[in-house]
Amino acid sequence: MTGVQPLINSVVRQPFDICIVGAGIMGLALARHLSAHWPKASVLVLEQNAGTGQETSSRNSEVIHAGLYYPPGSLKARLCVRGNALLYDYCARHDIPHQRIGKLIVAQPGEEAALDQLQTSAQACGVESLTPMSHQDMTRLEPHLQASAALWSPDTGIIDSHALMHRLQHEAELNGALVATNSRLLRADCQGPGIFDVDVEATGEEAPFRLRSRMLINCAGLSANQVAASIGGIDQSLIPALHLVKGHYFALSGRSPFRHLIYPVPDSRHRGLGIHATLDMAGQCRFGPDIEPVSSVDYRVDESRRATFAEAIRTYYPALDETRLQTAYAGIRPRLGSAYADFMIQDEYVHGCPGLIQLFGIESPGLTASLALAELVTLKLQDQAPL
Repeated sequence: MTGVQPLINSVVRQPFDICIVGAGIMGLALARHLSAHWPKASVLVLEQNAGTGQETSSRNSEVIHAGLYYPPGSLKARLCVRGNALLYDYCARHDIPHQRIGKLIVAQPGEEAALDQLQTSAQACGVESLTPMSHQDMTRLEPHLQASAALWSPDTGIIDSHALMHRLQHEAELNGALVATNSRLLRADCQGPGIFDVDVEATGEEAPFRLRSRMLINCAGLSANQVAASIGGIDQSLIPALHLVKGHYFALSGRSPFRHLIYPVPDSRHRGLGIHATLDMAGQCRFGPDIEPVSSVDYRVDESRRATFAEAIRTYYPALDETRLQTAYAGIRPRLGSAYADFMIQDEYVHGCPGLIQLFGIESPGLTASLALAELVTLKLQDQAPL
């Protein structure tokens, strides 16, 4: 059960044990994990939109990553590898649509050394499943593909992200968690260890009202920095700068030329993974995302990018008919730097406020890492565990 009214009725049950800000895939994974880990805890999730998962969580490639691209020892590397295993297991147990279809990372002449470097780095992260492929082996697998060499990643897959979020929310609510949509955090004050006063603006209410919670988790994605700025009692200089990065997607009408995911060699300046070919659960091929720094959230797709997309796609799929490229959708990522930046998780050892966890820069591979991130946040809150 979601919506505003359950939240209003629950004000009398003060205080909540845990208040989560943001009901994207990360907030829902946290609500599900925390409510299962601490069955007696009262868990509240605040979501400013009319539904859950309407931003970054539903506007991405829907890929289950294997953990190939991230520096060894980084949070992204560790949590992606762990999250990959957790997510496949979770999907299998709950019949969530997914396919372990595999991915080819392809090199053009002169780029072959980049594949060797990628495999070495991936092995240092614990990914042992990558297999080098010759041109002959690669074209046997994907006849329409043009490249000089490739790496085969059998543990990369695709998932129905909406079905995943629906299941996470369903489990959280079965465990007693309350997900309140159309409910925006206006301000929170850290009154002391385990005491947070939270002011909420809810659609249909004439005035904001106040909640109290023992723990507060900021995982608001694109709004995480704004939420952090509204929390009194902590050092505001700890809030990192946010760089919004927009990515467009184009769908290929008709039959897909590929049966697996196709990725070019990653951008050497670590800005992204290149315009790659993915498949959705219905088998439709789509290409993206590109990279466009933006100053505000705008999900319109710029049709004029079709020619640029076609040029990039033809490097590995020269038979592309550009007229088959149709605008699909766009997503926006909350990036912490102009190039690569790791996930940032701030706990009391950073800001000095027990019970407060803040997650910044949860972009790709956030979907893959979501269950592992929920595990880690739960560990960080262990000292504040409800009785």
